[in-house]
Amino acid sequence: MHVHPRRSVPELGTAWAGAALLAGVFLPWPAWSAEAANPVPLDLTRHWVGYASVAIFFLAYALAMLEESTLLRKSKPMLFAASLIWGLIASTYVSQGMGEESGRVFRASLEGYAELFLFILVSMTYLNAMEQRGVFDNLRIWLLSKGFGYRKLFWITGIQSFLLSSVCNNLTTALLMGAVVMAMARKNPRFVSVACVNIVVATNAGGSFSPFGDITTLLVWQKGTVPFTHFFDLFIPSVVNFLVPATIMHFWVPKQYPASAGRPLPLQHGAMGIIILFICTIITAVGFENFLELPPAAGMLAGLTYLSFYFYYLFKVRAGHKSEHSGENAVLAEEKLEIPYDIEVSKQRFDVFHNVARLEWDTLLYFYGVMVSVGGLSFIGYLALASDFLYTDLNPIYANILVGIVSAFIDNGTIMYAVLTMNPPISEGQWLLVTLTAGVGGSLLAIGSAAGVGLMGQTKGAYSFVTHLKWTPVIALGYAASIGVHLLLNQDLF
Repeated sequence: MHVHPRRSVPELGTAWAGAALLAGVFLPWPAWSAEAANPVPLDLTRHWVGYASVAIFFLAYALAMLEESTLLRKSKPMLFAASLIWGLIASTYVSQGMGEESGRVFRASLEGYAELFLFILVSMTYLNAMEQRGVFDNLRIWLLSKGFGYRKLFWITGIQSFLLSSVCNNLTTALLMGAVVMAMARKNPRFVSVACVNIVVATNAGGSFSPFGDITTLLVWQKGTVPFTHFFDLFIPSVVNFLVPATIMHFWVPKQYPASAGRPLPLQHGAMGIIILFICTIITAVGFENFLELPPAAGMLAGLTYLSFYFYYLFKVRAGHKSEHSGENAVLAEEKLEIPYDIEVSKQRFDVFHNVARLEWDTLLYFYGVMVSVGGLSFIGYLALASDFLYTDLNPIYANILVGIVSAFIDNGTIMYAVLTMNPPISEGQWLLVTLTAGVGGSLLAIGSAAGVGLMGQTKGAYSFVTHLKWTPVIALGYAASIGVHLLLNQDLF
């Protein structure tokens, strides 16, 4: 079957443009568009391979979204879809004598994913190490011990969610704050529902102004589209996005006081060192990117060695303490210094690879499936169609607002990766706008972000899609207000 080189993009009708937008809201940062010496890619947008690839992606994505009901891990359909899509593309290119071109583009997609994977791997390893040393549990118990009222707890959990999500992933932050809410108000579903909505909004808003806070900002930073420090221009718009709905929801929070809890325990040995090394790792990643022009992932991997050597030090210290104590004093020394009696157990707990093994591998492989699949759809030509519709037919401001609304239905990382793949010729202010909208747009619905999905599972019905939907108009006010504040405060960037 003959296919035509992609020398021009055909004009689209409104209906096909909308379909192209949804089909094209998928991803990577392909390197094939730069060099004129490379062969012109084939236009497969109206070829059966293109139609089949879109159908495969949508079917796999639907199965991934139904993970809770089907009990089929979301990575499985997405990995299979990525393989099928690229198999179809490669077979078509090989038949046209252009197999080398499809292989080169696939490797470019793989390289983009590898950088993201390594970055997240190190970040999640540090978070697992902090969890192992009781950092998050200690924070939760501290909050429970203060005897705060529901309204004060509503604001404390919201503000802490906003701040924590700027350095931790939004799912970890939401589950931590959700655990506090459930522990203090399990018998008050009215408070649980409104507090969880507040946590979701705060978590997504807090991650939108920090390069480390969310997958959207991380993608934009790693691509080099926005410099590291410029993300903080979104701080005030992000605060507004959180405060507007939180202020309104405050009046629906009960005025009662929940039962208090015991006193928090001291941090376990090594916890503070891990926190300090995590900060040093972030500084290293920023330094590698800003001063050495190396990808942030390279700096994060350097930071992983900090943790590895620190764990080795902790293990040797504990092994030394173990050899110094014997007989009846061994148990007492173990309690005082928290020294595991079994050295093999100690070695496992202070082995960085033990924490790596505890990563959320299903999520990491799911991102591979999504990013590589969308890389295929981009190579086929659908991202060019979507880009024409969004950033040529529409005003970029309206296009970026629409991107945020779509992110309430489709994973925001997927959305942002699609926009980066389109690489429209827009100003830095517009890039910051789409970073903001894609980050906070997921708050409009419970299924729009990992924070919302995670809390729905954790609260066992106390917080649900329907309870979140009741607050969507209020959240939309915050969404609109944050956009307005960004356009006002950062107008010099447009």
